[in-house]
Amino acid sequence: MSANITGRPLGRLVRALLAVLLLLPLTALLTAGPAAAAALTRITGFGNNPTNLGMYLYVPDKPAAKPALLVLVHYCSGSASAIFNGNGHDYATAADRYGYLVVVPEATRDGHCFDVSTKAGLTRDGGSDSTGIMAMVAWTRQHYNVDPARIVVSGFSSGAMMTNVLAAEYPDVFSAASAFSGVPAGCFATTDGSLWNSQCAGGNVIKSAQQWADQAHAMYPGYTGGYPRMQLWHGNTDTTLAYPNYGEEIKQWTALHGLTQTPSFTDHPQSSWTRNRYGDTSTHATVEGITIAGTGHTLPQTGMLGYAISFLGLDGSGGNPAPTGGPVRSVAAGRCLDVPGQSTTQGTRLQVWDCHGGTNQVWSATAAGEFTVYSGDSQRCLDAEGGGTSAGTAVIIWVCHGGANQKWRSNADGTVTGTQSGLCLELPAGSTGNGTAVRLGTCTGGQNQKWTTPAA
Repeated sequence: MSANITGRPLGRLVRALLAVLLLLPLTALLTAGPAAAAALTRITGFGNNPTNLGMYLYVPDKPAAKPALLVLVHYCSGSASAIFNGNGHDYATAADRYGYLVVVPEATRDGHCFDVSTKAGLTRDGGSDSTGIMAMVAWTRQHYNVDPARIVVSGFSSGAMMTNVLAAEYPDVFSAASAFSGVPAGCFATTDGSLWNSQCAGGNVIKSAQQWADQAHAMYPGYTGGYPRMQLWHGNTDTTLAYPNYGEEIKQWTALHGLTQTPSFTDHPQSSWTRNRYGDTSTHATVEGITIAGTGHTLPQTGMLGYAISFLGLDGSGGNPAPTGGPVRSVAAGRCLDVPGQSTTQGTRLQVWDCHGGTNQVWSATAAGEFTVYSGDSQRCLDAEGGGTSAGTAVIIWVCHGGANQKWRSNADGTVTGTQSGLCLELPAGSTGNGTAVRLGTCTGGQNQKWTTPAA
């Protein structure tokens, strides 16, 4: 039976040409990568593979002791070799530099598009392409000492759509994602057996932020944890997967992180780029969107993958990029954030105390937006007690679990805000002595809410 890419059966040649014209980024045609296809190893028998995907794995000559893992997803009409040696080649060369592994799924159906349309494809462990891709991830983790905190995904066009879907279906697996010219997770859903949704492709599916978040939540029912950090790229003259889809992606991922659609930070890394960051404003922003003026469906372009590599946290050699440890010092009190009695007991409430450089006062800001104290099995995270989001909530130490109540943002004005609550870390007004309890409060910009913190 022939595939039905556009909603009606087409001849094999016509389907192939249509897929190339509609979805193949122009840079895949213009970029001639080195003949390094042998660097990719085909893996068979990797597990549950209901749609007969191909699995290819790249392991650099000198992998990190605990390497990150990138899942790199190709565009329609593409292949593992084409993306790895073509417009995704910067990911390959960076893998040699930083020692991370790359899994490249390959679609084998006519048109070589990934399923981001069917109910099976849009359901966790639903029995379509996403199920096969996650079997590839599981196989790699079984055979290599992959850092579970640095499993990330990136894709272009059809692969960007799959990137959104994987991040929504498996938020407990992926820590970050970077999508070039995609659509929100669930936007391409169809009910007629077609893998093409013209309304979504044309930018005509418009929903509220909450509706998009609900659609993502439906892909993994019952899940209450956090979602991956998301980086989104789009050309503002894209007519293949039209530019309005970018705004809908921003709605979805800011809502999933409990953020507004008002950027926390805006800049122009290149003259034609506008970059907006939401939540955390660092290189490892919670959500980051980059619009490319005067550009169509031709991403990624030269230099873009370097930004994606940094965003995804792939530029650390083994383990997470080394955090910088140091005191978190209250400006008002001149004293340091302190774990009383050097306790490691979960739930211990924090205070300020004379700075002495002890391990109970050395905090590390991680790329994931956490503040950690101690190390190894004793490592603990700065935590809003009970997940509280109201003024007066105590701050405590707790085993690090990646929850929203353990994510913090250091701001340019010296305040530290909880990503979940939007409240500021503070001392009660006028209280500066040893033993003063630290808590969350409504942000006022007062000196009692100013801190100096170590950099991520």
